[in-house]
Amino acid sequence: MALSNMKVYNDEIVGLSLELLAQNINIFNAASGGAIVLDSSSWRGDYTKESFFQTLAGAQRRVDRYAANGAQSSTALAQGEMVGVKVAGGFGPVLFEPSQLSWLQRNPEQAIPVIAEGFANALLADQVNTAVGAAVAAIGNVANLVNDVSASAGLTMNVINGSHAKFGDMSGMLITDVMTGAAYHKLIDKALTNSTQLFQAGNVTIMEILGKRIVVSDIPALYVAGTPNKTKVLSLTAGGIIVDNASDVIANLDTSNGKNRIETTWQADYTFGLKLKGFSWDVANGGASPTDSELFTGTNWDKAVSSDKHCAGTLAIADADQ
Repeated sequence: MALSNMKVYNDEIVGLSLELLAQNINIFNAASGGAIVLDSSSWRGDYTKESFFQTLAGAQRRVDRYAANGAQSSTALAQGEMVGVKVAGGFGPVLFEPSQLSWLQRNPEQAIPVIAEGFANALLADQVNTAVGAAVAAIGNVANLVNDVSASAGLTMNVINGSHAKFGDMSGMLITDVMTGAAYHKLIDKALTNSTQLFQAGNVTIMEILGKRIVVSDIPALYVAGTPNKTKVLSLTAGGIIVDNASDVIANLDTSNGKNRIETTWQADYTFGLKLKGFSWDVANGGASPTDSELFTGTNWDKAVSSDKHCAGTLAIADADQ
């Protein structure tokens, strides 16, 4: 691989990676029904801030037209602020020996699509796993949004319905349930035995669970090992999670001497922004460029809205082994 071609190869890897990532993002956005939105927006600095007016539900009152006209306390027109945080990651270095490819009568350029596809898949997985992990932590820190039966019961439709019920008369805003493959098939297994009367007589068609779209992904945050092992189902509203994918990729291809054979490595740094509906990243406690541990700490996400029903969603927690 000639030195003059290194920049060309690097540009081709980055370009193909971003093209593949864009395709994967479109597929994922369609699958999630818009509950988890991966877009191409970007922002400068460590945080993004969006202000909004809080609800004025407390301003409504009953009036007696015949009573004395006394003083009435005011309801402040208050503003809230939702804060998103920028997350940094890296990929590689990926090492290969150009001479090995030529030895096998393969062109070194064949490494380009392999590296590009691997990077695009890893970047999408990182964004989804991180975003869902943060949402599980944030929503899990709001007691009124959690239906936790893990001490006594396994996952059922009733448990998920109990989670949706946390939104009360606004439960229709929950459009997508995110769960692991094991959780999904546990529900299917119970449906096939009809133990929860999910089917009418003669009907063996599995419908969308409770009318919600289902995203099945073995995201680490949806399973917690312990006593008992816990499975979690995250129910989200439209736009509950937004990942701003600015295509902020800095990559470098390097060929080095000094060993028996010439080696080439490719490495990339990237960032993406993360926003959760109804929550603000706690700048003081969480800080800039957070680690996974900080992102997955619920107290680092402050509830920014006055009503729980205006948050990103709800959470069901059950015994994974029942």
